[in-house]
Amino acid sequence: MARHRSRIDRTPFQTDISDLSHDGRGVARREGEGGKVTFVSGALPGEVVMAEQTARSRHFDEARTVEVLQPSPDRVQPRCPHFGVCAGCVLQHLAEDQQIVAKQRVLMDNLQRIGHVQPQTVLPPLVGDSWGYRRKGRFSVRRVEKKDKTLVGFREQDPRFVADLSQCLTVIPEIGGRVADLSAFVETLDGKRDIPQIEFIAGDQAIALTVRHLQPLSDADRAAWQAFGEQYGFVIYLQPGGLDTVHPLTAEKPLSFRLAPWDVELAFRPLDFIQVNANLNEKMIALALELLQPGPDERVLDLFCGLGNFTLPLARRVREVVGVEGDAGLVARARENAERNQLANASFHAADLTQDQRQASWMREGFDKLLLDPPRSGAIDVLQQLPLKKFKRIVYVSCHPGSLARDAGYLVNEQGFTLVSAGAMDMFPHTAHVESIAVFERR
Repeated sequence: MARHRSRIDRTPFQTDISDLSHDGRGVARREGEGGKVTFVSGALPGEVVMAEQTARSRHFDEARTVEVLQPSPDRVQPRCPHFGVCAGCVLQHLAEDQQIVAKQRVLMDNLQRIGHVQPQTVLPPLVGDSWGYRRKGRFSVRRVEKKDKTLVGFREQDPRFVADLSQCLTVIPEIGGRVADLSAFVETLDGKRDIPQIEFIAGDQAIALTVRHLQPLSDADRAAWQAFGEQYGFVIYLQPGGLDTVHPLTAEKPLSFRLAPWDVELAFRPLDFIQVNANLNEKMIALALELLQPGPDERVLDLFCGLGNFTLPLARRVREVVGVEGDAGLVARARENAERNQLANASFHAADLTQDQRQASWMREGFDKLLLDPPRSGAIDVLQQLPLKKFKRIVYVSCHPGSLARDAGYLVNEQGFTLVSAGAMDMFPHTAHVESIAVFERR
């Protein structure tokens, strides 16, 4: 949507905050603007603030909090010194127990407004580790000539800029406490202007950094990265091009994490998708299995299965489980994981679930129950192809409440399911990201 910066009035104005938006900003309606909605960063519901306009559009304006005149009782002092500049977190000023309440409210609002459904039962919010939890992420890298330094970190709230971080309190300490060291190190490299991003991912025994570089590394830079990895205990991978160019700089260490309650270990590659919050992930798997109620004689379909995060724990509980995933590399790793864990009753298929799969062999097989964990775009394409009448129960894990609401509307209003229960899960504390779970039963 076009923003008309030339007409922005920077004069601070006083406003009441009535609600919290889906992206963590306060919602205000300015009387002098005909009740036009203004989204105010740094403001909480119930507060009176002085704000400064930052952007205009036809349907809404944007602003930032300049001063809090009447604070909310739920306001807390942000723990991170970079809060308000770095866009990695937007809710640190809201008490932790209220963050998940706000996310639960976003979920229920989406279900009613978009899907025209509401659950018979609202599940208690699922929470886990809230600091030092992020085991996967991507730092932007930028050489800033005006500052004569290289910045490594998340984007600022103005995404044109990289935040100048000394630390990150939501990333695992082994990485989050080394952001300044990483920035200082990259500054010493010959190719510091040719590194746009560094991705990190942590297993139980090893932490990998994947360095994207636009030009070949000099011998000196290769030696420097090797020494840096040895100094801090990182496995360094290089990525000179696309995903298929990722390779270890020196010796490779296996990356994996264990799901102890199910005696399952999942191995992965440095750019694979894994759930960001390890503690919450275990709780989420346990909840999903509890809600699915898998029986020992049942056959279960797991869509968007990835590495087998749900599939392999399910294999401990059912006669057979079939996982389907669009990324062929993840499917290969999932098969290896099933073999590694001696789970012969788990099989995997690579398939683009946005395309017609009605003739696929796995689609024609009979199933008792369905578990799915789709990307942000949701699962409507594959839901419209499935023989839904054959599923007694569906558990839907979602990373976007809007697409879940749309798909829930389809299942309930068009396919005769009941939305038994739904609730929010705090996979990303201090951010506005809403992870959720919903259970459907055939009426």
